[in-house]
Amino acid sequence: PTWKYYFCLHANETLCRFEQTPKLVIAALNGHTVGGGLEIAMACDLRLACKDNGKIGLPEVTLGVLPGTGGTQRLARMVGKSRAIEIMATGRTFSFEEAEEMGLVNAVFARDGFWDEVVAYARQFVPPAKASRAVGRIKRAVQTGLEVGFGESLAIERELQQLLFQSQDAKEGLHAYVEKRQPKFTAT
Repeated sequence: PTWKYYFCLHANETLCRFEQTPKLVIAALNGHTVGGGLEIAMACDLRLACKDNGKIGLPEVTLGVLPGTGGTQRLARMVGKSRAIEIMATGRTFSFEEAEEMGLVNAVFARDGFWDEVVAYARQFVPPAKASRAVGRIKRAVQTGLEVGFGESLAIERELQQLLFQSQDAKEGLHAYVEKRQPKFTAT
């Protein structure tokens, strides 16, 4: 029990780093995503799954334990308290499509070309299509903002916006808008 306590503590610290990095962390679910695997995936910002290629769930109750590396907290925040309790207390696993319906998975892609779809999906968040610093600051505003009061979250948002307005990408985005052209972001 003592070893497991410290294992969970270390896992909590590691998964919190996923949530706090200014980079989007995308989980590609290409097989069963249960227990600790789902707990890792839930710490990621986005989850993309391969159709008909596995089940998803937190079945720890069938072992007489609970999802102990953040699963109880992250699942409740993602799907709501009542649904989270039901999923964990029954220990049932379900399809990626059902997970998508409840907001646990962002998209389900076909098996053929799954990895290419994941990479194409991820590319939309980086230059030249998007200002990656802005994407990271959006993540930071949401992640941190949800953990503090509303007034504090607005202050965080203002500070992050002020930082972005100093970037070359903000200048490019605003100029492109005025010039009625697509911006070409460079992550600067």
